[in-house]
Amino acid sequence: MVDTHPDEPALHVSDVDARLNRLRAGVLGANDGVVSVAGVVLGVVAATEHAGALAAAGVAALVAGALSMGTGEYVSVSTQSDTQRALLAKERWELERMPEEELAELTAIYEAKGLSPQLARQVAVELTEHDALAAHAEAELGLDPEELTSPWQAAAASVLAFTLGGVLPLLAVLLPPQPARVAVCVAAVVLALLVTGAVSARLGGAPVPRAVARNVGGGLLAMAVTYGIGHLVGVAL
Repeated sequence: MVDTHPDEPALHVSDVDARLNRLRAGVLGANDGVVSVAGVVLGVVAATEHAGALAAAGVAALVAGALSMGTGEYVSVSTQSDTQRALLAKERWELERMPEEELAELTAIYEAKGLSPQLARQVAVELTEHDALAAHAEAELGLDPEELTSPWQAAAASVLAFTLGGVLPLLAVLLPPQPARVAVCVAAVVLALLVTGAVSARLGGAPVPRAVARNVGGGLLAMAVTYGIGHLVGVAL
């Protein structure tokens, strides 16, 4: 059971799950920002010591990555939202033209959940009288017609999460003096990956040590590869 203020409506489990999923997506978006921008700036550091080139590459990686994440999230959620609206429109049409068949279908759903035929019928009738579309959408489709995800909100959240994550390695590589740039950036990124790995593991109910090790290991590998490629390019040029 979820504790709520006595004056506030209780949250459904699906509402809590949806919020946890959004929070998890935000953490993973920030994690992507950390690793992506860190990889770019470390690759540039290995190729050149020019501060202007480093700043330009880092800012470009941050902006391009954030816009890419936002666009991808917008397209993905728009497709999902279009599908959900189409399903709701179909359900609305069926309720208008086949009310008895829909009532029987809702009754069967509650019978399958363990209610007696009489009680299932009573529940289906009362829910249909209260809000037919909401009752059928929740039982048949697992949807709340009033809580469809906004593509714009999803895109904005994705852009913000990536930007917050990407700013850290960018500042960590630009602010220190040249000899300490790589060490400071790597240390900052590892610390950030420790946090995002632990938070995402707890939100998902996964073992924290394994998730943290996987997250940090993947980030270190990405930074090592991009640093090595940057060094090879710098030598070649």
